[in-house]
Amino acid sequence: MNWDHLQVFLAVARHGQMLEAGRRLGLNHATVARRLEALEGALGTVLFHRRPNGSALTEAGEHLVPVAERIEAEVLAATARMRAQEAEPSGTVRIGAPDGLGNLFLARELGLFASRYANLVVELVPLPRSFSLSRREADLAIGLDRPAHGRLILSKLSEYSLGLYAARDYLDRAGEPTCEADLAAHAAVIGVEDYAYASALDYAAFLQDRAQRVFRCAGVVGQLEAVRAGAGIGILHDFAAADCPDLVRVLPETAFERTYWLMSHPDSHEARRVAACRAFITQRFREERDRFLIRRRAPAARGLSDRASSEPV
Repeated sequence: MNWDHLQVFLAVARHGQMLEAGRRLGLNHATVARRLEALEGALGTVLFHRRPNGSALTEAGEHLVPVAERIEAEVLAATARMRAQEAEPSGTVRIGAPDGLGNLFLARELGLFASRYANLVVELVPLPRSFSLSRREADLAIGLDRPAHGRLILSKLSEYSLGLYAARDYLDRAGEPTCEADLAAHAAVIGVEDYAYASALDYAAFLQDRAQRVFRCAGVVGQLEAVRAGAGIGILHDFAAADCPDLVRVLPETAFERTYWLMSHPDSHEARRVAACRAFITQRFREERDRFLIRRRAPAARGLSDRASSEPV
């Protein structure tokens, strides 16, 4: 089978539309249609039902997807091995990350990293969602839950801490709580449960169950800005709040700890462009460990070794 034709087939299967598949591959609609027809002609079967709103896989198309993905994996692995011999990282690396971490830390760090290499394009996608490496949505992904299955290389980046914060102006107006029971007299800024894409985001229930009223915002950056504007008390990442002198940590004995996991796919894990980004991210988390977990500032809190562990899952 022609690899160019299989690439088009996979793109249409993943995105459901020839127009979107062509955009992803840098091909026009006519080329996409021509390659699909050539593949169907070579196989002697129809792979898609063409509909006004997109293309749906036929039974034959469903059977072809895992075969095409295995071929894709072999091609990517071979390409990665060849590129590993290059003297300098080049090409494009897409990194999926939670929106708070991506916007408030990685955007700055990876922007500086990308400036070191003339032929490397770093694409940071900071969104409140999970990313599928097997579907090539990203080359590297940072998640909040430890994956239980899948062909992934997994590294523990760091634990991170969150606390209760409010704007000084809000506390001057509404008073500062001195115990959890006092939260009943306050407004809370929390996430939107329907958009909680990881079990690690369950801490929102703490405020929801105690506050007088709530304002919901699906994004971490939006929650941060709402708290800074005086909308109420929110549970914020300590590393983000550290850059906001207008915020006050309230009820400091109330804290939450979660973990960032770095994931890569075995087929592209050793590619120089991916390995360089992975090494940089791991190094910066190691250097900023006290920023992410404020309890680490105390001598007794030294749980994570200096080297992030890597393991297949």
